[in-house]
Amino acid sequence: MRNILFLFFACFPLMMCSQQTESLKEKFEDYFLIGATINQEDYQLIDKDEKILEIVSKDFNSVTPENSMKWMHSHPEYSKFTFSNAQKITDFAKDNNMYLLGHTLVWHNQVPEYVSEINDKAKFNLHLKNHIFQMVTRFKGKVDMWDVVNEALNDDGSLRETLFLEMMGDDYIERVFQYANDTDPNVELAYNDYNLYKPKKREGAIRIINSLKEKGIRIDAVGIQAHWDLHFPSIKEIEETIVDLAATGVDVMITELDITVIPNPYELAGIAREEFKKLEGDKKWDPYKSGIPESIQKKLTKRYKEIFELFVKHHDKISRVTFWGTTDKYTWRNENPIRGRTDYPLLFDREYKRSLHILSC
Repeated sequence: MRNILFLFFACFPLMMCSQQTESLKEKFEDYFLIGATINQEDYQLIDKDEKILEIVSKDFNSVTPENSMKWMHSHPEYSKFTFSNAQKITDFAKDNNMYLLGHTLVWHNQVPEYVSEINDKAKFNLHLKNHIFQMVTRFKGKVDMWDVVNEALNDDGSLRETLFLEMMGDDYIERVFQYANDTDPNVELAYNDYNLYKPKKREGAIRIINSLKEKGIRIDAVGIQAHWDLHFPSIKEIEETIVDLAATGVDVMITELDITVIPNPYELAGIAREEFKKLEGDKKWDPYKSGIPESIQKKLTKRYKEIFELFVKHHDKISRVTFWGTTDKYTWRNENPIRGRTDYPLLFDREYKRSLHILSC
């Protein structure tokens, strides 16, 4: 049934019929880059799965390391950097002439414990500055853009209470963008966050962008994380987000696209994330273990069709669309926020197949 998915790609009214050999990157080459992530930490995809590499190299022209450049993997100890996994993805991107996104320099998650043990604020700032210098220098001329700061906002638009805010103050975002720019004035710099379809959070992101620009600190792009579902956010909300962010004068990117088809436990009132473990194995929360029903697949197809029609409409504002993963087999959605589930959020199924109809009208 997955073989009817994405029929819409080849049948956009503004696109011509394709040859059987046309790839996704060829199909959208006049509109924006098409990207995917590679998860080297959890699945060792570079080393163990040539099929994934074939898919990524054929269909995508942009790649993002899902975890390899995050602090806990790249800088696990105070004076120790580990670049081997990130370098493998960097080499893969270079060999296949792909745009490489560095993800991410500053994020409150996946930070080694030792960082929180740096109690002196001046030493903390110096260590962070060195982390950025080492990362950006190591991949200078290889990484095309860095997600400098990731997920710094609450849904109400205020700054999230993080170690970075506590140790560096309200201007920490300005400082880290400046550190990145000072290290490599030629690499593109971006802010990335989720739930930007929510007006107050979007206003917070716009404040960050405008504040940086007013102070003469470079920011080139803003990333809209797109971990969406079959219903939310609405097309209207997505469009408003794209238009409002583009009005700041920076490029807009869709950075983490996947569409879940299984129930969202965050909709439960009065249950904390720590309690999600109790839901593991419950069929109510994992209803499609044996396969996606045709009715749900039709909804997923319709949802992706509407979303990509919107992206193409606003291609003058959008520079890149990146899927968070490549196949349903390896998607983070299977393990988050409830472990061991079976989701179907991506373009390729667990057998690495995509619709034959994607290649022709």
